[in-house]
Amino acid sequence: MSRLLLISLGGAIGSGARYLFCTWALALFGAAFPYGTFAVNVIGSFLICAIMHVGVSANLMSPTLRLFLTTGIMGGFTTYSAFDYETYRYTQQGAYVLAALNVGLTLVACFVAGAAGDAVARLLVRS
Repeated sequence: MSRLLLISLGGAIGSGARYLFCTWALALFGAAFPYGTFAVNVIGSFLICAIMHVGVSANLMSPTLRLFLTTGIMGGFTTYSAFDYETYRYTQQGAYVLAALNVGLTLVACFVAGAAGDAVARLLVRS
């Protein structure tokens, strides 16, 4: 039960951070493109791969802490459902280029960010 509570707390922290970040991105960049959703997915991809490397490959954190950080915080922070909705709305509006751009950029940037997160973690923990 304590793991469930930690994961739930992490989810609340991650969701709050996502809301604040997306609000900031909207104010800074406007609503022409879902910059906030895109950015949190890229940042989340970097962080989850770094955390998993440190937690699993380097074995430098407990399984409970790893669950709190990945399933909890990163699960609340990243936004696949928002990404899906925003892309779907573009297609409903006939903005197929923006829909394709959102899908392509997100897939490529999140993959690259995940690889970078793993590489940074490897450098930091030398494993």
